[in-house]
Amino acid sequence: MDLKQIAKDTTKTLVSYMTYQALRVVIAQLDETEPKRAYWLRQFSYRVSIQNGEAFLEALFQEEQRLAFRLLTVREHIAEELADYLPEMLRAGIQQANLHQRTQQLERMTQIDPTVVDEHPEQQTPSEE
Repeated sequence: MDLKQIAKDTTKTLVSYMTYQALRVVIAQLDETEPKRAYWLRQFSYRVSIQNGEAFLEALFQEEQRLAFRLLTVREHIAEELADYLPEMLRAGIQQANLHQRTQQLERMTQIDPTVVDEHPEQQTPSEE
């Protein structure tokens, strides 16, 4: 298990997710202040995949630099706000999710299937003639 690579991959995924969240925030802000720009940004996000946040931003810089810088600012702000409590929330979330999965599996394993009981009737003793 290469923990360093896992950390790098996780960071890349989180950065892309923060970019997505920043996009949502900026679109919501623009909906209130500049609806036409919000519409344009929404259409842009339909054309260019947000799956890779960095590629999305590079494409946005080519078309609308001001919005790209705004996304960078919002993304950084979100990351700063989350950085303090995200590690503990991650640990607690994984523990809770694992507990839930284990509980569900244990319940499935201990349930008696009525069809199985019918397939194995009690052994009957041969009747004497």
